Amino acid sequence: MRKLKTYLRNVFKRNTLKSLLLSLFFPRFSKNLYSQNCLTTADNAGLGLPKAQAMAIVSIYGALVYLSTIVGGWVADRLLGASRTIFLGGILITLGHVALATPFGLSSLFVALFLIILGTGMLKPNISNMVGHLYSKDDSRRDTGFNIFVVGINMGSLIAPLIVGTVGQGVNYHLGFSLAAIGMIFALFAYWYGRLRHFPEIGREPSNPMDAKAKRNFIITLTIVLIVALIGFFLIYQASPANFINNFINVLSIIGIVVPIIYFVMMFTSKKVESDERRKLTAYIPLFLSAIVFWAIEEQSSTIIAVWGESRSNLNPTWFGFTFHIAPSWYQLLNPLFIVLLSPIFVRIWNKLGDRQPSTIVKFGLGLMLTGASYLIMTLPGLLNGTSGRASALWLVLMFAVQMAGELLVSPVGLSVSTKLAPVAFQSQMMAMWFLADSTSQAINAQITPIFKAATEVHFFAITGIIGIIVGIILLIIKKPILKLMGDVR
Repeated sequence: MRKLKTYLRNVFKRNTLKSLLLSLFFPRFSKNLYSQNCLTTADNAGLGLPKAQAMAIVSIYGALVYLSTIVGGWVADRLLGASRTIFLGGILITLGHVALATPFGLSSLFVALFLIILGTGMLKPNISNMVGHLYSKDDSRRDTGFNIFVVGINMGSLIAPLIVGTVGQGVNYHLGFSLAAIGMIFALFAYWYGRLRHFPEIGREPSNPMDAKAKRNFIITLTIVLIVALIGFFLIYQASPANFINNFINVLSIIGIVVPIIYFVMMFTSKKVESDERRKLTAYIPLFLSAIVFWAIEEQSSTIIAVWGESRSNLNPTWFGFTFHIAPSWYQLLNPLFIVLLSPIFVRIWNKLGDRQPSTIVKFGLGLMLTGASYLIMTLPGLLNGTSGRASALWLVLMFAVQMAGELLVSPVGLSVSTKLAPVAFQSQMMAMWFLADSTSQAINAQITPIFKAATEVHFFAITGIIGIIVGIILLIIKKPILKLMGDVR
């Protein structure tokens, strides 16, 4: 997902249908021809949206990806089973990249986003579930299996910017997305062949299949939802055709914020939730809110940080007497690189400390403080040399190193505590809640990222970083009452 968000941000450069067709068949190296006020053409087949609007769309894309995991989990549980849902998701993602490879401007973009959002929602929650079913709960290889799974994800994130990003920026974006589609096709064949050979029965059937009456009600409900969505889409457009994209972003931002609130109310008011479970659910609220702050900062790597890397970093640095060229998309490999490098260190620390390791609240607090500090680091280039020129790429390296250390204190701990604090009747929904924290953060980002520009750079990084640090400190201050509510969960 991260690779697509980065490339989407880069692909938003002004173009017409004519220039899209020309650049598809006559690719050339290009410079950034972005302009806020007039149409321009990009030789590598970019589109024509202002950067502020493009960043908002990327944030909404991320928010909808995590919202769609609810749909993917439901389809697997009630209709298709995890295995077939994953394969369907892979097909939709492939078709989405095929759409991005076509030269039809914004039409192909929004069709592609719809397909990739829905496909990722089908794939993301169920692939983790499938990995878990490969091992029994008491199998000592279970954690190792998940470690291999995570390493595989991050290896893909390391390779993608070097291949798809380089081709997209240096040659042609349509060709770059074509390579992504080809890669997905190979991945689908590998998954299907491996599944049939090694674990044909796992995830084959839905865990809670619908009967005939439930299927009929589902079809009726889905039809009503689609009709309402189409009417809403039409009304938003008719209200102001010129501001349709901005209005659509605002509506989706509201949805991204409201859905988690509805989920919390539903769980708190459910008769299936016992008083002890409700107490633990209360303890989860401050962790959920702090996770929103964390993900709001972390997910800006594909918007704010991507823009900073393209427009403010020195893309032709001289190191050790040699001059290098850096494609802006390459900065996105720093995130998975530091995850891979730092993960063994954190695992070793926690294993060595054993029962003496910090509580979940302390880890969350320290993680948020590190994440906030990473943005304070990004204020230094502007404070030292102003925001009109270019700064060393090493600032981004340092920022990612600190921020990924913070992520390793928040992300895996959040996944773990979500399962521990979940009411029995809402085990799956609590995992969805953790994904919704990311979704909500990106809905918020859709509103705040357009504020970022050269004139606001230092203040943006400073205020955002300070908020992260303050939230981390507050968690450390209130850790005792939270731990009391958590009971035996640490």
